[in-house]
Amino acid sequence: MLFCLLAALLLLAAFFAGSETALMSLNRYRLRHRANAGHRGAQLAEKLLARPDRLIGLILLLSTIVNVLAPTLVGLIALRLGGEFLVAAGVVALTFVLLIFCEVAPKTYGALHPEQLALPAAYVYTPLLWVCYPFVWFTNLLANGVLRLFGASQQQASNSLSSEELRTVVAEAGAMIPHRHQQMLVSILDLENVTVEDIMVPRTEIVGIDIEDDWDDVIEQLRQSQHTRVPVYEGDIDRIVGVLHMKRVVHELARGKLDRDALVEAASAREAYFVPSGTTLNSQLLSFQRDKRRMAFVVDEYGDIQGLVTLEDILEEIVGEFTTDPAAMMHKDVRAEADGSFVANAAASIRALNRSMRWNLPTDGPKTLNGLILEFLENIPEPGTTLKLADYMLEVLQTGDNAIKTVRIRPPAAEPPAG
Repeated sequence: MLFCLLAALLLLAAFFAGSETALMSLNRYRLRHRANAGHRGAQLAEKLLARPDRLIGLILLLSTIVNVLAPTLVGLIALRLGGEFLVAAGVVALTFVLLIFCEVAPKTYGALHPEQLALPAAYVYTPLLWVCYPFVWFTNLLANGVLRLFGASQQQASNSLSSEELRTVVAEAGAMIPHRHQQMLVSILDLENVTVEDIMVPRTEIVGIDIEDDWDDVIEQLRQSQHTRVPVYEGDIDRIVGVLHMKRVVHELARGKLDRDALVEAASAREAYFVPSGTTLNSQLLSFQRDKRRMAFVVDEYGDIQGLVTLEDILEEIVGEFTTDPAAMMHKDVRAEADGSFVANAAASIRALNRSMRWNLPTDGPKTLNGLILEFLENIPEPGTTLKLADYMLEVLQTGDNAIKTVRIRPPAAEPPAG
């Protein structure tokens, strides 16, 4: 009978040790997901972990009782079997059993398989906590008093994750989240670190209609336009009239009333939308959604237009380039050469090049390839000038209008373009 009681005490000691480790090792977010899905054990475990001081107090109270009773029982058994000599041997044997079978082994199992042990244990601890609540409350009162003497805060640590911690969680998800989806999630987190200036179409590349041009030229631009919305301006891009929706042009053409005045009226119906150059992409995405807009002009501190950003540009930061042609996965401003090098338009955005070509050109300074080279050299180089930036060999091929036009790029290793 005494041996059966001793075995029961040892099993209880192993259960208390393993379940304590398992409960404290639970993934709180997975636990909340299972609790929200209706798993009763997860719901009970989440309630227990909401007050860890009570849970720990309960487990330690029970394990202390077991650890006190077990040596007493071993001593009683030893005295009955062989006298005082066996008491010492029994204490040594009990110490070994408690260490291996009631501490190390169950705690290791609890750490490796927390859900398998913690969720069933929650069914046991919930009624026990109710029965032993007065003792647990008194124990915690004394423990919290000791903590206050040492200036320790009783406030529970927050389980919320910062964006950097969430980025680490996504990166370590492994096969649970497809790699493509991981990239999209990380890109969403990066929206708060990227501004519209980083992804905008530069001022010099904005495709618009100057209403002061010859009317035949304006009509030809409208016919060849590949955009749904086109900026309309008077003589200079800073003198914006509005944004012309090509649907209005089709309507006016169908009525046979398209002339310069009708074009200005159609463009003026939708005023231009301006945003500061330092606006982050997540803020701009929300602004587009709130204001029902798809296009904005980026202005500097003096109000001068620096570029153009669209809703599609922001979405491409998340999901990548919108293309269904595998051959078009290379950036539109880059041409591959037979020798493994690439010829690029120096006005191309560095971020766009890095994303589409899988390069790692510096992005913490100028936004374009032209600006990056000019900042490094501190002058406008002659064609044929070669320099090395971040292990990339760059050769200036063509210059003009006080800027670099084309550059030959040799990556540090022969890497195929994205795709």
